Amino acid sequence: MIARIHLTPRGSGLFEFTDELIERIAEADVTEGLCTLFIQHTSASLLIQENADPSARRDLENWIGRLIPEDDPSYTHTQEGPDDMPAHLKAAITATTLSIPIEAGRLLLGTWQGVFLWEHRHRPGKRTVIAHISATT
Repeated sequence: MIARIHLTPRGSGLFEFTDELIERIAEADVTEGLCTLFIQHTSASLLIQENADPSARRDLENWIGRLIPEDDPSYTHTQEGPDDMPAHLKAAITATTLSIPIEAGRLLLGTWQGVFLWEHRHRPGKRTVIAHISATT
């Protein structure tokens, strides 16, 4: 089964969508299998990360901002704003696909893990994540 998850982030940062993904797994009625996620954008990415303490998300966001600053004069791709090229670089070094096993109809995430859209633009549009949910035969 292929499902589309439409997300509308409010700005840059990590936005959890684990609950939406759990709903799609239930709709697919897959007991054992694999959920593969793919984001259809070049300035956002996907991440499995701590979902209990928001300070972990803030630290990740601050760290990547220091690693890839917006004010680098060497960027030539600047037509869409100062956050565009840094967003592409951030997406390039993070993940655009994830795979999560399914057992007993549940994602095999760890206790403190959640699935996140990592939005790298300050004023993003709608984002689409494709979920391919397949049963083990």
